[in-house]
Amino acid sequence: MVSLSKTIFKAYDIRGVIGSTLDAGIAHKIGVAFGKAALAKGERKVVIGRDGRLSGPELSAALAAGLQHAGVDVIDLGMVATPMVYFGTNVLNAASGIMVTGSHNPPDYNGFKMVLAGEAIHGDTIQALYDSIAAGDGPAAAAAGSYSTHDIRTAYIERILEDVKISRPMKIAVDCGNGVAGAFAGDLYRGMGCDVIEMFCEVDGTFPNHHPDPAHPENLQDLIRVLRETDAEIGLAFDGDGDRLGVVTKDGQIIYPDRQMMLFAADVLSRNPGAEILYDVKCTRHLAPWIEQHGGRPLMWKTGHSLVKAKLRETGAPLGGEMSGHIFFKDRWYGFDDGLYSGARLLELLTRVADPSALMNALPQSDSTPELHLHLQEGENVALIEKLRTGATFDGAERIITIDGLRVEYADGFGLARSSNTTPVVVMRFEAESPQALRRIQAEFRRVIVAAKPDAQLPF
Repeated sequence: MVSLSKTIFKAYDIRGVIGSTLDAGIAHKIGVAFGKAALAKGERKVVIGRDGRLSGPELSAALAAGLQHAGVDVIDLGMVATPMVYFGTNVLNAASGIMVTGSHNPPDYNGFKMVLAGEAIHGDTIQALYDSIAAGDGPAAAAAGSYSTHDIRTAYIERILEDVKISRPMKIAVDCGNGVAGAFAGDLYRGMGCDVIEMFCEVDGTFPNHHPDPAHPENLQDLIRVLRETDAEIGLAFDGDGDRLGVVTKDGQIIYPDRQMMLFAADVLSRNPGAEILYDVKCTRHLAPWIEQHGGRPLMWKTGHSLVKAKLRETGAPLGGEMSGHIFFKDRWYGFDDGLYSGARLLELLTRVADPSALMNALPQSDSTPELHLHLQEGENVALIEKLRTGATFDGAERIITIDGLRVEYADGFGLARSSNTTPVVVMRFEAESPQALRRIQAEFRRVIVAAKPDAQLPF
């Protein structure tokens, strides 16, 4: 029996290691606490689903039992992609939902992504679940909630096929990394009229081929090889639970999400002139001027899928995106992050041109680094960023943005250091107009970080 640990209650979700910090007992307690929170908002039904992890069925069953114990009716979608639970909260007359998923974490992890009364919960609301559990269950509901299963696959795929139309047939390669998106991607894109080469689409919670995380180039090498060796025009890759999209061109270039956002923004702004477009602090500095050129208003915001969703709702923006691959369409869709739907919208745009790879490769870009991680002890990451924010000076900086860590902008590039909300890590990213400028900006960050923490093992 695993004892309750506050460490699994993260900024945007709950996440732990099976048998160490998470088991069926904890899942049951989370179900009870969430059920009580739902009832307090007048919600009587909760939609649940799970990804392809081996621990999914047991956790999901315990979660359902906990929800019913609290007096909530459970609608169980079974094994689905995370966006299909979000979709369920929009179409099944139930505005709350929980997805049992470890996303892109290693196989021994699992967790819960939650929507409460239509809002992706984060921060204090997640901590309140911990407090509720720590305070004890309290009496069971007068009447236990009901349990039913529902197959949402057809409705979800048909809703996308109604909305998204391609202009010509296209051959694509799809790499699902043995994550749960593999159960749906092939049928979805064939339904649109594409010829699909399926790679690692057998759902396997041990992830035998490569890690299901398209944010890291090493996980895209199989897809790059297939594009080189076949007549597929474009490659799509998905993370473990299907809410993030990776894109690779015919010539093996990775189109990171901040450049995918350029195509999406131009399209969305053609129908929503003057609208705000949201993006997180990790994104390229080419994105804001691009949004302005296409008649939109750029709005930089904090990193984190729940935080972007909340800001999207607050501003009414028709599109938001994160460097990690979460893309949120409120234009023609529901405003939640959905890798499968984003892939469909991308194909709609790419089939309008003869050479999709040339279109994407021509999007503005600079020399940039992937995410770099400075590993620290628990809590040190927050303290270090606070120290830099209050004390560090950066030579030649044009402006310093502090909405989420420190983003230091120069005439020829930027550097970012922010505290991860999920692990004791400072996340860094650099972009510049030349390799020399990149080295100069990194040297500035090295100088201020080492001054604040002399023993820091920098990743650059």
